[in-house]
Formats: sequence, C-alpha cells, structure tokens
Amino acid sequence: MSELRWHPVLREWVITATQRQDRTFLPPRDYCPLCPTKPGGYETEIPRPSYEIVVFENRFPSLRREPPEPAVESDGPFDVRPAQGICEVVVYTPVHDTTLAQQSVEHIRRLIAVWTDRYRELGAQPYVEYVFIFENKGEVIGVTLNHPHGQIYAYPFVPPIAKRQLESARTHYEQQHRCLFCDLLAREREDGRRVVTDDDAFSAVIPFYARWPYEVHITPRKHRASLLDLSDAEAWSLARTLKRVLVGYDHLFGFSMPYILAMHQAPTDGGEHPYAHLHIELYPPHRTATKLKYLAGSETGAGTFINDSLPEEKAAELRAALPSDV
Repeated sequence: MSELRWHPVLREWVITATQRQDRTFLPPRDYCPLCPTKPGGYETEIPRPSYEIVVFENRFPSLRREPPEPAVESDGPFDVRPAQGICEVVVYTPVHDTTLAQQSVEHIRRLIAVWTDRYRELGAQPYVEYVFIFENKGEVIGVTLNHPHGQIYAYPFVPPIAKRQLESARTHYEQQHRCLFCDLLAREREDGRRVVTDDDAFSAVIPFYARWPYEVHITPRKHRASLLDLSDAEAWSLARTLKRVLVGYDHLFGFSMPYILAMHQAPTDGGEHPYAHLHIELYPPHRTATKLKYLAGSETGAGTFINDSLPEEKAAELRAALPSDV
C-alpha cells in the first residue's frame, strides 16, 4: 500500500509505503539482486551476464505509475491522495565490490548521460513535478543493498527541501534580478578558503553555511537549470569534479566514505523557473574517522543543524586529500 498523506502542520506530503517493509535487506554477496545473472546461476533483477549501467523500476517503490486507492478517505484536515509517481534504481556497474569513486571519469560521464536521459523522460510524464536523483552509500546511511547504485524518485509534487531552495532562489531573483546560486558561488570563489576543487565549468565547495562537517556542493559556474542544459564539455567537467571529490572523501580517513548524494534541478511541473540552478549536494556523516554526525534533538526536533567544525578548516583538509591525477 502506497499513499500520500498531507501534514497540515508542516504543510508537506508524507508517503506511506507499507510494502517497503519487505524489501531485500543486506543479502549475502552471492545473492545480490543487482549483480548480473550468471549462466546457470539464480536470476537477479538484471537478466544479463554483464552490463555497463542499468536502470529499472524499483520492486519496492514508494511511488507507483498506477497507484492503488488510499487505505483511508480524506477527512477534514487529513487529506490523502494516491501515491502516483515513479521510483527507479540506477545500477552503476556489474562489479559488486566497488564504488562510484572507483569508476573511471569516462564511466561517470556515461552515468551523467543516463541521469540526463532519465530526468528528461521522467520529467515529461504529466503527473511528475520533480525528478530527484540521489545515492545512499554505506550501511550507516541505511542502505539495504551494498552493490553500488543510486535511485531516482519522480514525485507528483516538489519535495520540501527543493521547494524551500527554489522559493529562496525566486525571492533573490525577484529582488536582485540575479541567480542566487550564481551569486553564492561567485562569493565562494572570490573568498577561496572553502573551495575544494575548481575548473572552468564546475566548482566544489564546502559552503559557508555547511551543516555537515564535510558537506560539499558541486555547482556549474554558468547558470544551468538542469542536466539538460550542460554542454558536452561541462558534463565531462562534472564527471571529473565528482570523481575528485569522491576519491578525496575516501583518502580523508583511509576508508570508503559513506555519504548521501542529492541532485537539485529545475522542477518539471511545466512552469517557468529562471532562478533554478543545477547543483549536487553531498552529505558524509563522518565528522572524524571514528565519530558520526547524528541528527539528534536540535536537528530532528527543531530543524536547526549544529556543525561542530569550521567549513574553512574542513575544506582545507579535504583539498589536501584530493587526488592529483584526476
């Protein structure tokens, strides 16, 4: 059962998806559903002996193309709607014991082409208002499958964080007649202390207002609303920048860094969004090699993050960990 329930206090949709309780949870390596189906072996989600990158619809989706009717009826302030949308899985590689950081720049460039294709196709569906591309990496993040993969949610609404970002960007655009993200990046590059890596097309920074110790934002230097707007040269720059940052994360403490990767783009609701600016936000939970940043009372209960580090110092640490050969 999937449905959308309206939160009248926060004024946002909550998805109930009871079937996800039964999803596969950390299976043995020999029974990974994202590995290729080997001749004579059991059939996985991918019925081929090999592949480069695979996209398929999630077997345990939160949103469905043809959703069931809700389990309850709307009642006054308690609004409920069918959970129409699309949930896809993007499998990065047939190799089980690897990560996105270990892929070549060329392979990451192919992944960006896949992301672009899915943003275009999913966003064209009449009921999809926002296409959210993301990756959860690491068991401390809560992943249920260790094989390197990401996900795409095509929402029938603009989700809360994206909506707040867009509202801020729209206000700035109306008042200043400029893009908020372009202005923020210009100030970061002018200051320089929080820039992690930079080239002619993309910059990666730990922002002035970082909420996580090693939070990185990867942003195109020119105003680009979505992946669809990137030139081929810019897409290659994004691949190199993402590779450098992810390898730097792994070098930082000497182990494969868990993280959440969240991509923000223009909504696909048919409206005009001249203030939308493509960017990727990365949230690693580690604050040291042995300590995690937990979302406790202030963060979860009050919605106010406490960052017990200085972005300027963490940017310098991560900069020093970046590879020199990418």
